[in-house]
Formats: sequence, C-alpha cells, structure tokens
Amino acid sequence: MSDHNPSQLHGIIPPTVTPLTEKMELDQLATSKLLKHLIDGGVHGLFVLGTTGEAPSLTDQVKIDLIQQVGDEIGTKLPWLVGITDTCLASAVKWAERSEQQGATAVVAASPFYFPVDQSALYQFFEQLAQESPLPLFLYDIPSHTRNCLERDTIISLLQLPNIVGYKDSSLDVMHFQRLNQLRTEEQSFPYFLGPEEFLLETTLLGASGGVNGGANIFPKLYVKLYNSVKQRDIETAQRLHHLVMQVSRNIYQTGRTVTSGLKFALAEMGIGNGLMAPPQLNLTDKEKEGMRRFLNEFRNNFPL
Repeated sequence: MSDHNPSQLHGIIPPTVTPLTEKMELDQLATSKLLKHLIDGGVHGLFVLGTTGEAPSLTDQVKIDLIQQVGDEIGTKLPWLVGITDTCLASAVKWAERSEQQGATAVVAASPFYFPVDQSALYQFFEQLAQESPLPLFLYDIPSHTRNCLERDTIISLLQLPNIVGYKDSSLDVMHFQRLNQLRTEEQSFPYFLGPEEFLLETTLLGASGGVNGGANIFPKLYVKLYNSVKQRDIETAQRLHHLVMQVSRNIYQTGRTVTSGLKFALAEMGIGNGLMAPPQLNLTDKEKEGMRRFLNEFRNNFPL
C-alpha cells in the first residue's frame, strides 16, 4: 500500500513512455534509466501505462513487467499511478488489483472506447469501477482517443463518490477547464491535472494541481522549474520557461508521426532506449530523425541538461 495521499497529489507527473526491445518486450535497462532520469529531474510523481505509454498497444506481459519494475524500483519514493483504461470493466478491475499488489498510489481510467456510450452509462461504468478497485481512481478525459467525452455534470457527480479522487483533463478545451475549475473552487476540492503542457502555465496559475506532460519525459527539470516558478508567482521566469516548453511542443510533437514517437526518439538520443514504437504506430523516418537531432542540439544550448 502506498504511503502517499492521492487526494494531495500535485506538480509534474510525467506520463512515462514504455521502452521496448526489438522483440516488443519491456526494455528493463532503459526503464531503469528513465526512472532515474525522472527522479533526478525532480518530478512529483509518475503515471505509467497511459496514452504516452502506448498502453492499448502493449501485451499483458509487458504491462505486468512494467508495473512490477516500477513497484520494485520506485517503491514509496514517489507517488505513482497506473493507467487501467479498458473496454471491459472486469479487466480494468484486474489491472487495478495488480497495481495495488505492486504498491501503486492510485489508478487512472479513461472512458471505455469503441461503442458510443451516453453519460448515464459512463457514470455507471465508473461508479462500479470505483467500487471494485482496491486503489483510489482518477478520471481521465481524452475524447480525441475514446470519442466518449465526460461532461462536466458527470465529472462533478462522479467526484462525489468516495473512491474517485481526481481528474486528468486532456480534452484540449480551455473553456471546459475554466468552468470545471470554477466549480471545483466553489463546491469541492480535488486534484485537477492537465495533460497538454501548452496550458501548464496559465492553468497552474488559475489553480490546477499541475501537469501530466509528455515532454517531461525528456526535460523533467524544465517542467518542474516552470511549475515551481508559477507557484512562487515568478511570472517572468515562468514565461521564459513556457517559451521553451512551446519549442518542445512544436518540434518534438509536430515533427513525429505521433506524440510518443518523438519523445521516444529524443530519449534514445539521450541514451535511454532505442526509440521503437509498438505497432500499429510507426517509428520516425530518417528525415524526421535528422530534423529532431537538429532541434535537440539547438535546444540544449538554451536549456542545458
């Protein structure tokens, strides 16, 4: 059982990539390097098996191996969360049970995908998942991937249930954040994390708990410093660091075929893993790799690792 209180989570919690071997097994050496890199970078927690972790494309064995390794190596050093998103409720519960056995702090679930699901059905799904999960549950809204959006009233209702403790927002909808955050400050308090790092500065300034930002896999110190600057109300420093984060967004994410392919390649250039993606996602082309190398070399001059 984790020593960390999930209802108090805050700061930068990277959605970790999942390093893979050529046989599409877990690259344990690269995983150890990544965990050390993130801890040394001062992150406030970890989120494994999320979208950036390619969870839907991984075998059960890779997921089991990853949860076990993170449990063994992180232990209680940091709070860590496990993505258990699944179209099958019973399967999601089993992943929550495995996560609890390895010492995870909480689990995270997005809406079930494939079938269209209305708000009443989503409420019942998450209600039952929360009842059966041995760990506290974070709601995860990413309608670009699931096509089943959690509406504001549904979120507020679910967060009143005893085992649902927080919300991760990857909706890309700033108005949604503004309205839900206002309800949060007036009616109830809960950890509210944003996925898109492009919004990290302004949403943290307005009271968000922090960011679950993919770019923090590569440059954890940058994102932690940005978060700390906002909390300290050092807006001049925060704006300068935000400019660097936007450079990461523009070059790492937009150059590659997917968000994760750029992150994995950048990490490989730093000696962490080989950059390989799980099918059906494609690795970067040689041309994309060359452009990425140029950016990384230039960026390090502005923000030394």
